[in-house]
Amino acid sequence: MTTFALVVIDMLNPYDHQDAEPLAEKAAAIVDPLAELIASAEECDDVELLYVNDNYGDFAADRREIEERALKGRRPDLVRPVLPPPGCAFLPKVRHSVFFGTPLEYLLSRLGVRTVVLAGQVTEQCVLYSALDAYVRKYDLTVPTDCVAAIHDDLGEAALRMMERNMSARLTTARECFSG
Repeated sequence: MTTFALVVIDMLNPYDHQDAEPLAEKAAAIVDPLAELIASAEECDDVELLYVNDNYGDFAADRREIEERALKGRRPDLVRPVLPPPGCAFLPKVRHSVFFGTPLEYLLSRLGVRTVVLAGQVTEQCVLYSALDAYVRKYDLTVPTDCVAAIHDDLGEAALRMMERNMSARLTTARECFSG
């Protein structure tokens, strides 16, 4: 049984949407710590690495096509370091929460996951809504704050405070995430 699931949210992004510029600026700051966290997760026996990514309205797109679209987008430098490794689960999503319309809940249950670690973008949107959905499903939550990117600093900070206070999320860093 797996204790943790590291869920990487929406990092395969072509950055061709409204708010792409401010998001890309913030995402640039999390790419290195997130890449380290992903590598750390791959080395831990009790951590399952999962990617859940927006399909951007293309319901025929598979993992490869979503990756290619992101790599051909405006900021491949933000995508390349955090590409999903071979063999890791990849679930496309259509709305903000990683749980909405995906088999994530079933997968976490099958794996015996107790703690969901959320990383990626956008802190005040997809990360926050995913945290709430994990919380109401009675998962423990961890959010490495150096591995989430907000569009608006004030809203990102408020979202982190809400996750910590209202959802009992453990806020930590990438380096301390799986250390206890």
